[in-house]
Amino acid sequence: MQYLSTRGDAPFLNFGDVLLEGLAIDGGLYLPEEWPSLTVENITANLNSERGYVDVAVEVLKPFTSDSLNQFELKELATRAYESFTHPEIIPLKELGSNTWLLELFHGPTLAFKDVALQLVGQLFDYELAKRKERITIVGATSGDTGSAAIDACRDRPTIDIVILHPHGRTSEVQRRQMTTVQSPNVHNVAIEGTFDDCQDLVKAMFLDTKFRNEQNLSAINSINWARVMAQTVYYWWASISLRPSDNQIDFSVPSGNFGNIFAGYSSHLMGLEVSKFIVGTNQNEVLNRFFQSGSMAATSVVPTLSPSMDIQIPSNFERLLFEMRQRDGSKVKNTLAEFRRSGELTILPAELTEIQKKWSSARIDDDRTLRTIAEIYKETGELVDPHTAVGIAAGKEKRSSEQIPLVCLGTAHPGKFPEAVIKATGKKPELPNQFHDLYERTEHYSVLPNDYDIVKSHIEKAVQG
Repeated sequence: MQYLSTRGDAPFLNFGDVLLEGLAIDGGLYLPEEWPSLTVENITANLNSERGYVDVAVEVLKPFTSDSLNQFELKELATRAYESFTHPEIIPLKELGSNTWLLELFHGPTLAFKDVALQLVGQLFDYELAKRKERITIVGATSGDTGSAAIDACRDRPTIDIVILHPHGRTSEVQRRQMTTVQSPNVHNVAIEGTFDDCQDLVKAMFLDTKFRNEQNLSAINSINWARVMAQTVYYWWASISLRPSDNQIDFSVPSGNFGNIFAGYSSHLMGLEVSKFIVGTNQNEVLNRFFQSGSMAATSVVPTLSPSMDIQIPSNFERLLFEMRQRDGSKVKNTLAEFRRSGELTILPAELTEIQKKWSSARIDDDRTLRTIAEIYKETGELVDPHTAVGIAAGKEKRSSEQIPLVCLGTAHPGKFPEAVIKATGKKPELPNQFHDLYERTEHYSVLPNDYDIVKSHIEKAVQG
């Protein structure tokens, strides 16, 4: 399988090259040249009676990776990736009542959904770099959870240096400490005096700086890297295989910031997964909600909320949806995004909005409603959920197709990562798992830098060289 850029001016690459490139040289994001065709039936036909998550992952991912590794190598890497997950099912489904389900994605080593993809991506990096005898510098931006998951996936690997930028003072303390208390010499944390969007812009600028990109052999691990999104497609298939609704229809509700998680679901749909509706849950930073309601996207200032991983105004992965909406015409995407950067606004045609609303819906869930949802779920089920998951649950209940169609809400983080919000809503403190019992006593290591490209670039050069 070959991969192409959403902006149309980068060469086609195979999977191994796309994995290591991250961002295309034209600034675009990679997608498969053609979507493979799959169904629940043909996936399950190839599984043994146990139908474990690793087996489903191999069936879903092998069309994307077959030019770089065979099915047996893929299974070995996936098996290693999910050994660190604490739940025997890896990703369990829990019923919340009224044909509503919680897909728990937070049983990995850093207690967030990013582990599901990044533990596998770390294994894929190791495999590809060993084959090529190369070393890379990974740079990434995080609004909270990607950083710790990426660091855990890449720590102590001899072929990788990893540099993670996070917005100073805009993550939860648990999220920050999970990144900054890692002692591995190949891990470098930088707090940027700005927003997540500023961090993301700095990362993209590094990839467009050809000299710096080549000197550092840069690669990306956040969701601008196709391998991240690819690995996340699996759990949408897993949910459908686990539930097996009579007409194969499911609603998925996803708390959305950078749009990578829910675009992975849409990728599964483009591959053949039957989905009734994709529901985008946003907090007060409702740039995505405004788009799906009105067809207009306008970036405004970022508002801090109880769900900080969603405090984003420029969702990078929206570019991939725009590419599909514009019939995969890279020049149209490039021109549309250039106008968005110039004017701060992006508007689609009324006919395009009508078409996209057939499959997509959205809702804005503010902090008060987030707290009420956490409280209601605890009262009704005894389950504690984090504020991001609560946004998805509230949006799903508001916008679901009907109670006859299963609603799957993605549980994106362990409630212990956001104790203040959970305590405020329920009066109950969510406990972190034992491996984090001393997290607040560990020494932190990170640098605070201004939102200045030259200063950040110079810092990375010195840190990696050191």
